[in-house]
Amino acid sequence: MATASAGRHLGMDWLRIGAFALLIFYHVGMYFVPWGWHVKIDPTIDWVAIPMLATNGWRLPLLFLVSGYASAALTAKLGGAGAFARSRSARLLIPLAFAIVFVVPPQPWIELMGQHGYAHGFLHFWVQDYFRFGKLDGIVLPTWQHLWFVVYLWAYTMLAAFLLAVVPGDARAKIADGAARLLGGWGLLIVPMLWWLAVYGAFPDHDETHALFDDGPSHLHYLAAFGVGWLLRVRPVLFGAVARCWTVAVVLAVLAFLPVGWVEWTWPGDTRAPVWAVTMFHVARQIQGWATIVALVGIADRWWNHDHPKRAMLAEAVFPFYIIHQTIIVVAGWYLLQAGVAALPSFVILVAVTALGCWLFYAIGRTIGWLRPLIGLQRK
Repeated sequence: MATASAGRHLGMDWLRIGAFALLIFYHVGMYFVPWGWHVKIDPTIDWVAIPMLATNGWRLPLLFLVSGYASAALTAKLGGAGAFARSRSARLLIPLAFAIVFVVPPQPWIELMGQHGYAHGFLHFWVQDYFRFGKLDGIVLPTWQHLWFVVYLWAYTMLAAFLLAVVPGDARAKIADGAARLLGGWGLLIVPMLWWLAVYGAFPDHDETHALFDDGPSHLHYLAAFGVGWLLRVRPVLFGAVARCWTVAVVLAVLAFLPVGWVEWTWPGDTRAPVWAVTMFHVARQIQGWATIVALVGIADRWWNHDHPKRAMLAEAVFPFYIIHQTIIVVAGWYLLQAGVAALPSFVILVAVTALGCWLFYAIGRTIGWLRPLIGLQRK
């Protein structure tokens, strides 16, 4: 491995690759866990929730953090708010529209068949019911499903572009310097964690909707991670703060997960836990979530800031993988459910089929010029 260049933090690239890979395994796990989803094994398996919860509090904020870092790098490359907004809109909205029309529809179709008794085939659903711009048995159609992350990321990058356009450069520099001082030392571990706890304290009953306009507390949660990622790029001195506290963050993350796992083990699945246990669960989840992110950034900075011949390809592949992976899992899970396949072989088959399907989607799509923008790749 070659040492990273001064202009690019390759550890953050590896962190992004790893976060998206973890997301695929997480969504495979959704087939087994007793939480609501598009298709479920019968019966579901209660204990699967515990390893799922080990990642639940930080996997998506981590994606927003690395996206904030990458977005700040892109602004430096493009040199203006307008160019940044146009670039992000093209790279995010074009594949989003393509996926909503052509990739996502099998997911609500299978959910409607399996959980609502929908009796029509896919073609009828896609032509007659999917583009109703309303609800069918409580499911909003058309839908962006797992691609809500892309919608939220586009909204956050447009907010960043707006601030770049209206806030003068010297004022932005002062704000960044002040934020870097606030997060210096142990502040990077403590301040965002306190913010997350404050958001939970203010909105303890909020459930994420992924519908953009009615999900304010989630935006407060994710924007903090996006902003810290941006700040790590524009004030890289903060990696010194990460280096100072990431080992403590590892220990804190492990300790904070203990009450999370205990509550789930004691009151599994839909079992109603007492109010004090629910509060302890969510408070510990906020602490574990941010501590894990700091720990992972520290590990990436310390151990992963090196190149590899496959890094560029993997970094390019993660967005196409993300676009297609959940549809593959849902469709494959539906046929496994119909065949009555047991849990262990179902897991092996889902991982293998998803990996192969994602790879084919990327490998074929990257060779076809007009298809590249539709699956999230730059034109050649």
